[in-house]
Amino acid sequence: MKYLCQVWFETAKISAISAEDGEKLTRDSIINDDRLRDSGHLLVALALREPSTAMTVRVRNNAVTTTDGPFAEIKEHLGGFVLIEAKDMEEATDIAATFPVARYGSIEVRPAYSIKEEC
Repeated sequence: MKYLCQVWFETAKISAISAEDGEKLTRDSIINDDRLRDSGHLLVALALREPSTAMTVRVRNNAVTTTDGPFAEIKEHLGGFVLIEAKDMEEATDIAATFPVARYGSIEVRPAYSIKEEC
C-alpha cells in the first residue's frame, strides 16, 4: 500500500536553523532516502521551495484566477513530501520516523490511492 508522508515545518523555526545544520540535514536525508529506495520502500521524495514561491490557482464559474503565495497565512508550511510503499500504517509510521527532517518538523502519514482503482 502507498502512503504519502507530508513534511510540515514551523516556518519561523526552520528558517532559523544554521547553514551547517541545514547541510547536515540534507546529507542525512539523502542517506536515508537512498537506504529506503534500496529497501523498496521509497517511491518519490521531493522537497518544496518556500511558500513565497507558490501560486494559488482557483477556478470559479469557469474563470481561472491565480494569486502569489500560499492560499492563507499559515504558521506552518508544507516543506516536502515522500511517497512510500509499506504493508500497513504501522510500518509507514515507522518509516516516517526515520526521516531526519522529523527532528525539525512533523510528518503527516496518510494512505494514498488511485481514484481510477476506486471506480
